[in-house]
Amino acid sequence: MRKPFIKPAAFALLGGTSLSSFLAAAPLTLDEQVVTATRSERPVRASLAATTVIDREEIERSQARSVPELLRKVPGVTLSNNGGPGKNTTLFMRGAESDHVLVLIDGVKVGSVSAGLTAFQDLPVELIERIEVVRGPRSSLYGSEAIGGVIQIFTRKGGGDGRAKPWFSAGYGTHDSYEGSAGVAGGDDKAWYNLGVSSQDTDGIDALNARNSYHESDDDGYRNLSGNLRAGYRFDSGLELDGALMRAKGHTDLDRVSPIPGGGLNANADNEQRLAGGRARFSPLELWDVTLQAGRSEDLALNELGGLFGSRFDTQRDSASWLNDLTLAEGHVLTLGYDWQRDKLSSSTVFDKDSRMNRGWFAQYLGEYGRQDWQLSLRRDDNEQFGTHDTGSAAWGYALTDAVRFSLSYGTAFKAPTFNELYFENFGDPNLKSETSESFELGLAGQHTWGHWSANAFRTEVEDLIAFTGPSFQARNVDSARIDGLELVLGSQWLGWDWQANATLLDSENRGHDESRGNQLPRRAQQVFNLDLDRRFSKLGLGATLHAEGRRFDDVENDDRLAGYATVDLRGEYWLTEEWRLQAKVTNLLDADYETALDFNQPGQAVYFTVRYQAL
Repeated sequence: MRKPFIKPAAFALLGGTSLSSFLAAAPLTLDEQVVTATRSERPVRASLAATTVIDREEIERSQARSVPELLRKVPGVTLSNNGGPGKNTTLFMRGAESDHVLVLIDGVKVGSVSAGLTAFQDLPVELIERIEVVRGPRSSLYGSEAIGGVIQIFTRKGGGDGRAKPWFSAGYGTHDSYEGSAGVAGGDDKAWYNLGVSSQDTDGIDALNARNSYHESDDDGYRNLSGNLRAGYRFDSGLELDGALMRAKGHTDLDRVSPIPGGGLNANADNEQRLAGGRARFSPLELWDVTLQAGRSEDLALNELGGLFGSRFDTQRDSASWLNDLTLAEGHVLTLGYDWQRDKLSSSTVFDKDSRMNRGWFAQYLGEYGRQDWQLSLRRDDNEQFGTHDTGSAAWGYALTDAVRFSLSYGTAFKAPTFNELYFENFGDPNLKSETSESFELGLAGQHTWGHWSANAFRTEVEDLIAFTGPSFQARNVDSARIDGLELVLGSQWLGWDWQANATLLDSENRGHDESRGNQLPRRAQQVFNLDLDRRFSKLGLGATLHAEGRRFDDVENDDRLAGYATVDLRGEYWLTEEWRLQAKVTNLLDADYETALDFNQPGQAVYFTVRYQAL
């Protein structure tokens, strides 16, 4: 079940002088373990961050067919898609740029070194155990890119009672869409493993609409084949080893590349994500925990025109980290860490530079006293190309009552320009400076017997923001940008239905000293609203989702305005046995016609059916 926690500080020490009274009211939400907010496994109550968790139960109940479909319901998130399944999808968190979000898979940093983006559309949703989304600046823990926040995806892990437990799903739907997944998981208290494969094949929709001169009236299909292996073992000495492998390969058809009607060449793209990572955890002393992690991620992109070679971008990211958690006293933990990262690019396009290295040292202090708790962190990054960057953050929370908490936070962050932004021909600018930011946030949240609520107001100011303008979309540093936002969350149970609602109000203003000053930053919806309803009737489960977004602009100049829209999805599932269930879903029930990127269509009404098996 998805559990949103929209607050700079998690609920902690609520109720007089201790945490116990609050835990009695809400044991499930606060005891859930999260990693991303502090880089160490801790219960939500010990996490000083604005965090949303999407677990396997929620993934299956929502019947989401892609990672973007899951993420678009997270507060503070806006997505832009270029024409349906498998097409390029960019994510904006709290109004920051699409490359201002750091993405990890099983602790390994991923994404294209050249473009600075993660191919969310290609990640296999059926192979995911849970997703943690942390909003707000996190450069003081992770370094470059974490201006808007951090998303960490965990693949299926396994474990249990020692038996091998197979799982399986198969589905069919509109646009001649086929989906399938299968795997086996197992293990016990000391060992765990999961091996899985997933596939998807759809005719897709006509990606471009007729207003675009490159439009070709046809369906632009998508195929994906993915697999992953994750396994680990915990020795009697306490040493814990964990490793993961993942490969996701997608093929997408695109419209012609010539504006001449009926002319030009058919285009298609092959994209592949590869990941290999390992982690070791042990305790040299009772109060000292050490985590060593290393991994490699690769983003491979091949574009073809008329069946012939067009372009190639192969990027590689090697990373390693050393974390030390020192328990100074009960409720007081000092973390000292070191990160090493090397990015490398190989491409058919010539770049002036094709590799760079970054080293980072950081310290974090988590503490609590009476009704208060806090998180302080400092970091220095030494980038081979852009020199040193110092970042820091501070968050403080105070329990006003047994059920209501106030919080305050401040943080700085930065992002080094990508290779495309610097060197791509007729697009990049080698004189670009790193983007820097500072953010302030106020939060008020409550946890009650009837449910939970929260309100977070934030302001982020970005200096030297990189934007793209002109007919060639030239990269340039905007003087500054100011982003103001408000996130509201309400969750409850009423008349037997589980209700989860959130709303985001956003004002992302260009503060540069040119003709674009005062304009909204492109492709960020100014209002977003999500409502989920779910109920279980014995063997029958029913649910609905309302997703609505306000207007947005597609360009820096704000000449191209995209209207707001709303979609309604209905879903149902029936348990044949405890292991077998049938699912059905209707997406975009009212057949809303809308765009999230100029001239790119979005899917209309569609129906999907799925059968699932999970051995118990």
